Amino acid sequence: MDVQLPAIPAKRYFTIGEVSELCGVKPYVLRYWEQEFTQLKPMKRRGNRRYYQHHEVLLIRRIRDLLYDQGFTISGARNQLTDAGSHAGANAQEFRAEALASAQLEAYRDHREASRALAADFADGAAHTTVSLEKLTLEQVRDELLAIRESLLA
Repeated sequence: MDVQLPAIPAKRYFTIGEVSELCGVKPYVLRYWEQEFTQLKPMKRRGNRRYYQHHEVLLIRRIRDLLYDQGFTISGARNQLTDAGSHAGANAQEFRAEALASAQLEAYRDHREASRALAADFADGAAHTTVSLEKLTLEQVRDELLAIRESLLA
C-alpha cells in the first residue's frame, strides 16, 4: 500500500482537509489519531477548527507509514514513536552538549588569543619603563600609572 504522497507546501498552517489530502487519510481518521497519539495536538481555533503545522503533517505521515505500510497496531505504532522520540531526545541532548563544549572551546581560544595580544601590547609598553613590575611597591605602581595617564592625556 506504498502510495506516493504529494509534497508538503511551504505553509505555516494546514486545515484538516489539506492534511487529509497530503497524508492520504480521511479527516475522521485524523481526529481518531489525535485521541490515540498524544504527540499529535493540532491547534484549535474558532468552532474547534483544527490547524496543523508542518511537523504535525510529518508526524501523521509517519503514523500512516507505521500503520498502513509496516503493519503495526495502534499500540505498536505508539511505542515506535515513543522509542524514536526518546532516541531523538537523547541525540538532541548529545548535540546540545557538543555544541556547548564547542562554544566553550571557541570562547577559550578567543580569550587566549586576546590574552596573548594584551600581553604583547603590555610587553611593548613595558619596554618604555625602566623598573620591573615585580619589584615595585604599591606606591611605585601608583606613580607609574599616574605617569602613564599623564602621557596618554598629553
